[in-house]
Amino acid sequence: MAAKGEGDDEKLAGACLGGADVLPAPQNLSIHSTNMKHVLTWTPVIVPGERIHYSVEYQGEYESLYLSHVWIPSHWCSPTEGPMCDVTDDITTTVWYNLRVRATLGLQTSDWSILEHGFNRNSTILTPPKIEVTKDGFYLVIELEDLGPQFEFHVTYWKSEPDAQAHIKVVKSGNIPVHLETMEPGVKYCAKAQTFVKAIERCSAFSQAECIEVQGDALPLALALFAFVGFLLLLIVVPLSIWKMGQVLRYSCCPTVVLPDTLKISNSPQKLISYRREEVEACAMSVLFSEELLKAWI
Repeated sequence: MAAKGEGDDEKLAGACLGGADVLPAPQNLSIHSTNMKHVLTWTPVIVPGERIHYSVEYQGEYESLYLSHVWIPSHWCSPTEGPMCDVTDDITTTVWYNLRVRATLGLQTSDWSILEHGFNRNSTILTPPKIEVTKDGFYLVIELEDLGPQFEFHVTYWKSEPDAQAHIKVVKSGNIPVHLETMEPGVKYCAKAQTFVKAIERCSAFSQAECIEVQGDALPLALALFAFVGFLLLLIVVPLSIWKMGQVLRYSCCPTVVLPDTLKISNSPQKLISYRREEVEACAMSVLFSEELLKAWI
């Protein structure tokens, strides 16, 4: 009998698989992480005329040490069609994770391909935040891009002057305008920011500083407007106060009182008239003084 060759072995293996080729496993697994967004990628498996699906699983430190190396399907990528998977929601702690991928075509599945080196989210790349520095009236305002709930921002701002002191403000979330301080006219103000992620205790580099200046004539115009309004109020309030004072003097100095007959003075009518005349003249003089003062003001 002729000896069985290697070609016969390959034909036998093909017959055991129903005559179908073995589905290759995905290759070149890598993970890219920027600003706490973690994306696993791989080289796609190509089968002409067919659509390949992929399954992604992960294994954290807890699963590896305490659950007998159990693998957990990825939240968003079991299955998925594209050669990538966002595993951000799967990487929830700052420990080492293993990840693996396999291809599926109908009832065929490939072998698992495992990420060569484990991944720890502490290695994510933190980029400087995008900022916009504006003014709201006389307030210096900064707005930062929204990078998610894990991010806060350290904002540094200062007057663009020699030996000017820099100030720091912590902003808890992005996409909200934040007032930093009141600006002086004719002075340039600058601001920059960096991100801070408490979960990994790391900061990004600072963004490029952005500066803005309030025009020098803005504040004098506002003061002139306030002064004009105050003058109008003064023009109304002071005459009313003088008139009210005259009324008070008039009714306090010259009250209209009718005496009963039993209290009338029994002196001669001439003395009574003289006494009343002096009292009326004193009252008239006080009222006349208040009225003259009001006319002089007007």
